[in-house]
Amino acid sequence: MTRSSKPVAGEGLLAGLAPEEQRQLLDDLNYLNLQEIRSFCDRHGLPYRILVEAPDRSRRTATRDTDRKPVILDRVCHYLATGDVPAATTIPAAIVRPREPGRALGPTDRLYYRWYDKTDPTVIGLLQDLTDGRFRNGALARVLLMEHWTRGEAPTFAEFADAWLAATNGRRDLLSPEYAFLTDLRQGDAGPDWKARRTARARRALELLDRIPRP
Repeated sequence: MTRSSKPVAGEGLLAGLAPEEQRQLLDDLNYLNLQEIRSFCDRHGLPYRILVEAPDRSRRTATRDTDRKPVILDRVCHYLATGDVPAATTIPAAIVRPREPGRALGPTDRLYYRWYDKTDPTVIGLLQDLTDGRFRNGALARVLLMEHWTRGEAPTFAEFADAWLAATNGRRDLLSPEYAFLTDLRQGDAGPDWKARRTARARRALELLDRIPRP
């Protein structure tokens, strides 16, 4: 979540807090961990589980996949600013396929949702071929793929291989559970007492969030 995406003090559900409390809450939201953020979402009906659209687009069903921390924080900020519950992230039917490709795959074939399987030798083997043997299944691969899929895109295997190679060199932030730590580190504020600082600021944020009226 970027500072520019935060609601302006005094707006929406924040209006019940004093101006200084509003500023504290908006500054402290990044210090919440995923469990703490999801707990607030559960109480206020904010979605964080990713949905998938049925082939005929008649319904959407929940998957086991969930949104990443910055996506959920943006959703919380929107809710605090407006009182409106944003829609859940939905993977469109056009890029959803059965669990297994069922055929040989090449670099220009698209990597549809549900086709990525770490146990599928065809999928993993092709990605290894496209990365000179460097590709490894892991959190980085899954996060990158979900970025594509939640944008409604199914990248080709070649496109995804290139994105994975680029990410191994420059997008380690994708895997960090503590975005507040990265910010403090850049500002020289991530000292040996950082965990205690996170705990204190998260506690303060949770106390203020408890005062936000529930629907």
